[in-house]
Amino acid sequence: MSSENKSGGPMGENRVNDPVTLVIFGASGDLTHRKLIPALFIAYAQGLLPEAFTIVGFARRDYDDDIFRGMMIDSIKKFSRLPVDEETVRSFVGHIRYHKGDISSLDAYAELKEKFKDVEAYPENRLYYLSIIPSLFESAVESLKQSGLISEAGSKPWTRVVIEKPFGKDLSSARAWNTALLRQLDESQIYRIDHYLGKETVQNILSFRFANAIFEPVFNRSYIDHIQITASETVGMESGRGGYYDEYGAIRDMVTNHLLQLLCLVTMEPPGDLSAEAIRNEKVKVLNAAKLDIRETISDAVCRGQYGGDTSGKSYLEEDRIDPDSQTETFAALRLKIDNWRWAGVPIFLRTGKRMAKKATEIAVQFKVPPLQLFQHVECEEDVCDITGIKPNTLIFRIQPDEGIFLKVGTKRPGMRFVVEDVNMDFSYSGTWNKSLPEAYERLLLDTLRGDSTLFTRSDEVEAEWSVVQPILENLDQLKACAYPPNAWGMPEADKLFQGAEGCWRNE
Repeated sequence: MSSENKSGGPMGENRVNDPVTLVIFGASGDLTHRKLIPALFIAYAQGLLPEAFTIVGFARRDYDDDIFRGMMIDSIKKFSRLPVDEETVRSFVGHIRYHKGDISSLDAYAELKEKFKDVEAYPENRLYYLSIIPSLFESAVESLKQSGLISEAGSKPWTRVVIEKPFGKDLSSARAWNTALLRQLDESQIYRIDHYLGKETVQNILSFRFANAIFEPVFNRSYIDHIQITASETVGMESGRGGYYDEYGAIRDMVTNHLLQLLCLVTMEPPGDLSAEAIRNEKVKVLNAAKLDIRETISDAVCRGQYGGDTSGKSYLEEDRIDPDSQTETFAALRLKIDNWRWAGVPIFLRTGKRMAKKATEIAVQFKVPPLQLFQHVECEEDVCDITGIKPNTLIFRIQPDEGIFLKVGTKRPGMRFVVEDVNMDFSYSGTWNKSLPEAYERLLLDTLRGDSTLFTRSDEVEAEWSVVQPILENLDQLKACAYPPNAWGMPEADKLFQGAEGCWRNE
């Protein structure tokens, strides 16, 4: 990888201008090695970081600067998405320091403040990245404030704090958590990060909807039958995640942030402009209008599951650090409705799970079928074709893998008969641009350094998300987790959520 972009050129025009000290709390953890440092390195190699910057790894391990730099070199070489140039790597890690300290000890913050007196080595603008367990967020921010390491909001130099999900465990804890954070920080200083929002296709949803006149007029209850949002994973409890996951489960871990954020982007009203506040205001309006589509009982709108085991792997209850009597769900399917003028009567289906048939994240917008069935429809596999009912048009935003946007439409099949067959009109990133897509953390870290909070979650947004799922958390005794086999798409019980809607889950 060349370092020639570090001064000028198209990349240099997007450079972060403010000198900054970026402190990573929990720097010995997996996120720092796999995502944060490789993302910052790529930004540096592309000329996007400021001339003056320092990265400080804050952790309890007995490292020094040289040991920590050596570890970061190994991480860059292993996890960088682009080829690595040795000279550029050495130049980059020259900006890295290590600070040994216990996050729960005020002495560690006092020692950090002492280091920061050297403003040449440690620029006064500060970004604190809390790559630590949620239970330590509040005490870490409080210790930063008590130690005089946080400047006033709107002042120069600036202070910003990045916080990883989960943002609470239920509505009451989210409110308490927000209150505690806002005692120490202004809302403008808090960046609640959701890496899904840094993915290229997610960002493309708004431009696709609002920059193209042909689609936005039909994004409403008159033309759309339903919307499906799926985030399926093939992994289970690898990488020692069992202890965390068993406490939170699929609804808290995935639905209450990733899936509801995708829901907001595909259903929100056009913002007045592209400012962070305008976009986040529209997202909050959607969340305030969204609720479970309960027709008789809550089980009409929610299905929970837990993967079992077979010869190819352990069941969830056999995984490391899992309570053998756990009722935590590894699969969740929800049916929601949005009570506003645009979406009234359009069911929204959310689905996520571990150990499923395929790794995929997508939004599928299914349109209504034409009112008059003029044509026969065929489905063909090689030379074998069957006559079926007319198929609805479907617009698919594929977040991962194979990022792109696809439109399924019916067209006449070549031949003497007047029959219609589905074809795909597609835009894929890999087929359009011969370049590697930026990782989500690359975009989001640069946004925090620029002070752009568009792709980050505001406190009222967090609370509105929890309000949507709070009825589930209050009725878990009525929603026992059903077993489902590994490498499947969930369980049959989730199909009943589609009652009254056209179609079924997209298992593709």
